[in-house]
Amino acid sequence: RQGYEDPHWQYPAASYGDDYTYQSHQWQPVAWQHGRDLRQGEAYGKSTNYRDQHYYRGYHPNLATTPLGHDRTQTYDSYEESYISAARREWAGGETLGSESGEAGGQSQEPSLLLQYRESGLSSSSAELSQYIRDSADNYDPMFSGTWSPAQAGGPLVSTPAPVVPLKFSLPHMAVCFGARGQLVLVCPHRPAEEQLAHVELHSLEVILQDTKELEELQAFPGPLAREDLHKVDVMTFCQQKIATSCDLSTQRGRDSSLLWKLLVLLCRQNGSMVGSDTAELLMQDCRHREKYKRQSPAANLIGLTDDEWMSRQPGTLDLITGEVPPVVETQAQIVEKFTKLLYYGRKKDALIWAMRNQLWGHALFLSSKMDPRTYSWVLTGFTSTLATNDPLQTLFQLMSGRIPQAALCCGDATWGDWRPHLAVMLSNKVGDMELNHRAIVTMGDTLAGKGAVEAAHFCYLMADIPFGFFGVKGDRMALLGSSHRQAFAQFARTEVIQRMEIFEYCQQLRQPKSFLLPFQVYKLLYASRLADYGLPVQALQYCEQIATVLLGQDPASHPVLAQQVMKLAERLKLSDPLLLEMPEQDQTLEPDWLVQLRACCQEWEVR
Repeated sequence: RQGYEDPHWQYPAASYGDDYTYQSHQWQPVAWQHGRDLRQGEAYGKSTNYRDQHYYRGYHPNLATTPLGHDRTQTYDSYEESYISAARREWAGGETLGSESGEAGGQSQEPSLLLQYRESGLSSSSAELSQYIRDSADNYDPMFSGTWSPAQAGGPLVSTPAPVVPLKFSLPHMAVCFGARGQLVLVCPHRPAEEQLAHVELHSLEVILQDTKELEELQAFPGPLAREDLHKVDVMTFCQQKIATSCDLSTQRGRDSSLLWKLLVLLCRQNGSMVGSDTAELLMQDCRHREKYKRQSPAANLIGLTDDEWMSRQPGTLDLITGEVPPVVETQAQIVEKFTKLLYYGRKKDALIWAMRNQLWGHALFLSSKMDPRTYSWVLTGFTSTLATNDPLQTLFQLMSGRIPQAALCCGDATWGDWRPHLAVMLSNKVGDMELNHRAIVTMGDTLAGKGAVEAAHFCYLMADIPFGFFGVKGDRMALLGSSHRQAFAQFARTEVIQRMEIFEYCQQLRQPKSFLLPFQVYKLLYASRLADYGLPVQALQYCEQIATVLLGQDPASHPVLAQQVMKLAERLKLSDPLLLEMPEQDQTLEPDWLVQLRACCQEWEVR
């Protein structure tokens, strides 16, 4: 380095194979060598030619490739020997190469760039030296390099080979790529340099994948559903086929999935509109059997009697009021007659208890309604205590009482029973407070979703008009109809789920032709890409047109990524448009108007 004149620490250049780990063992100060040939230390450098080759192959591809039969190490060794010879004359003799050339040529020249690096203290590692040597050898000019030459250094004259670009493949091979029009392109391994004609094969992906389940599922769907030649009967037929083939009615989940498909059939039949009674009828039809809800006897404490008083009023005991012994088995007429006699004597409280004990709830409720409100509430509570906990009448009475029904909080359990009769009761008998009805249905959907019944929960959300959200947003209750957005995306966005969602959007358009589901357009693009992958480019392009129409009706700048992706896919598929076959040849390069407008909007957004 500059400022240090001690000759004992001046080291000669290392060979290309040297690294910092072995420099302390291979190099020695010049003063200790006493004139020993510096090239004696080349044994290690030459033993690492394999590593040198890897280094030059990775970082200097031009040097890594030499003509056949030429020893690559000879070129490197000649550079190395020339450099070391010149360096030895400079460092050991105390005279620079510039002074020698000045004596020979009559003028002094400045040190070379390599020596300037050496004197300035910069690193002179093998990589830097080799890089400089390679550059100087490739661009040799005697005006700039008048210091030394291989002939002056006594080394052999080696011609530098011209850089040769290596072949990527040593043997001809088959090239394969996918075409934008649903084709598989094969280029056979021929040698055009040997006058072999190139052979290209075009295969249809639709033909190759014709026996796969995925392609059959895509071909069976009558999409896109927004086209003019589609009849809603085709959509209803598809839904019925899905019920027959993909719904296992022996399981609860299969029955829930079947219920969603039947709801779509109902919406198609009624042009997207329905009322609560229509849905209730659908719910009760889908029930496997109507459960028998066991009624209970009213509890004694609810009626207001102690156990002794309750036993004293059982049949067969003396009636202290009338002085008669009632029969053990009483007919309906006798029970009503007893109720009437108690009212003869003005015993309203006893008459209410008699009516409640003998299931005369109509008499008891009417009589208590003409008394004070507290007595009416007492009789009503006694009546509801006789119903089973999971009885739909309990749900209705609790809803009419202004409370969230217990069924909305407990449904979905095997012990609780089927959830559909409870929802049917709430849909068919809406009370005055519509907010209470809405909260009760949403609560039932949340309960079912928490227990894994996704299809049932989404049915409840549809009845409550819950909007669709986005994948990954935990606050949204649903993103695709019948699929949980809290699972992996590959399982969430299945082909069947996207098809079912498109049918629901189609049903909405039957009622409002200009309506659409904006969050669903992303999944339409995903479905279009699947169609293109399976060799159905015409249908894929039609989906791109539908998405572009929706985005152009809105503001494409509000969804820039979606607009750009639709434009990219449409540009690949635009030649698959059947309208091009009817155009003259000079017009077949034209693009559809919606693609031109979409590209203009994307460019405007990028500029903005």
